Amino acid sequence: MGPRKCEVCNEALSKYKCPSCLVPYCSLVCFKKHKEIPCAKPVSSDEKPRISGLPLMSQVTGDLSPVPESLVERPLTAEQPGDVLQKLQLEAIASSSEIRDALKDGNLQKLIYNIDGSPDAENELDKAMGVEVFRTFTEKILSAASASSQL
Repeated sequence: MGPRKCEVCNEALSKYKCPSCLVPYCSLVCFKKHKEIPCAKPVSSDEKPRISGLPLMSQVTGDLSPVPESLVERPLTAEQPGDVLQKLQLEAIASSSEIRDALKDGNLQKLIYNIDGSPDAENELDKAMGVEVFRTFTEKILSAASASSQL
């Protein structure tokens, strides 16, 4: 399946997909226009059902202790197209057993949830970088992403 046409402007070929609803779009202008109306990710009958009451992270890592859902919504923005990870990089991160094993650490999970749930996520991220387990985790992610981009 080749490139699709931008479903916002219907002129250019899409380079991106909305992370929420997967609608193809071609530029930041079209993305912003698309986001003027709230959207949601389509539910596939092939997707694994979510275990009621457990956040997705718990299901991925196998940690069954309940953790809070993210309460803060932020727009997804990138200054440069190169700031966005490509599909191959995301797949490398998701398939890394080293990263999946690291995510089983309860302390790391709490740090990630604190960042995700904070209204001042950048400050929380700076604090988390002072914790060895988080620094090691980010190094694993960067390593997996950079190794896949060199293929």
